[in-house]
Amino acid sequence: MYQIDEPIYFYFLSLLPIIWLGYILVHRWKISTQSNFADRALMERLSPNRSFFKPIIKLLFLSLSILFLIFGLVNPKIGTELETVKREGVDIVFVVDVSKSMLAEDIAPNRLEKSKRLVSAIVNQLVSDRVGIIAYAAQAVPQLPITTDYGAAKMFLQSLNTDMLSSQGTAVDSALDLSITYFNDQDQTNRVVFLISDGEDHSDEAEKAAIRASEFGVRVFTLGVGTESGAPIPIKKNGIVETYKKDLEGNVVITKKNANILKTISEVSNGAYYDGNDTDLVLDFVEQTLKEMDKKEFEAKKFVSYKDQFQIFLLIAFTLLLLEVFIFETKTKWVQKINLFNEK
Repeated sequence: MYQIDEPIYFYFLSLLPIIWLGYILVHRWKISTQSNFADRALMERLSPNRSFFKPIIKLLFLSLSILFLIFGLVNPKIGTELETVKREGVDIVFVVDVSKSMLAEDIAPNRLEKSKRLVSAIVNQLVSDRVGIIAYAAQAVPQLPITTDYGAAKMFLQSLNTDMLSSQGTAVDSALDLSITYFNDQDQTNRVVFLISDGEDHSDEAEKAAIRASEFGVRVFTLGVGTESGAPIPIKKNGIVETYKKDLEGNVVITKKNANILKTISEVSNGAYYDGNDTDLVLDFVEQTLKEMDKKEFEAKKFVSYKDQFQIFLLIAFTLLLLEVFIFETKTKWVQKINLFNEK
């Protein structure tokens, strides 16, 4: 695994072929100019200690030092460094109603989209709390287990829709029973469920499920979306309303928010009910409520981060540059004796 911090510095690599091309042109110009005064054999006799290969070696060292200097500026983060980070917060499970009644457009753009935006806004103001997501209609389905990955939470949240569950209805009791299984930490003192729904079609089992949740130390806060006056449930095709949902007698179904059942669920579980249509009100309530709760330190989490490696490249670059400075263009006696470059 690697990561590049400043890839723009890679453009400086174009200097290397320019340097080598310049060296070749200057070298040819020197030979051409010197040939006007003396042939090569005479020049070698006039300057017997001049090395032909050392300037190339110096240029090679200079090029390598520039290359490693560029890599140092780019700062490739190679490998991984494990950091142990301790977090503290509250475990929160969002239980979102995805039944067909959530398609009603008595609140823009519709109840479900409003619910998703509401949850997203709540997640945005969280710091180190853990979150989970459950979707439910006639049955409850886990979407995201307890996690501190808010990015994943938003991704799963956006995927919620009324077609994800084939059977329709509103089994809030199943959703609350499922939410209890999310809290597997026995030491967690504060366990919170945010139930976002229009409150319609909830049976008496919902209240019993809320009581069971309360017995496990789970507080259920309910957020109602929609209006008491209600609205029909549109049936769309390609985003265009074709008709509205009708009952067996052919009458258009008007779905209305049932705030009473939502208030009952919150009351029996030591929670509270708030109007989910007012986003600012809900956010202020959530912030204040979480602030007053005792935070528990979660077990140490290991996060993978990239470790800077620019120091290594800079050290190599300056070492090569130092070697280049101390390499002279004259022949070295011991090298001349072994005739390493076949210059005799």
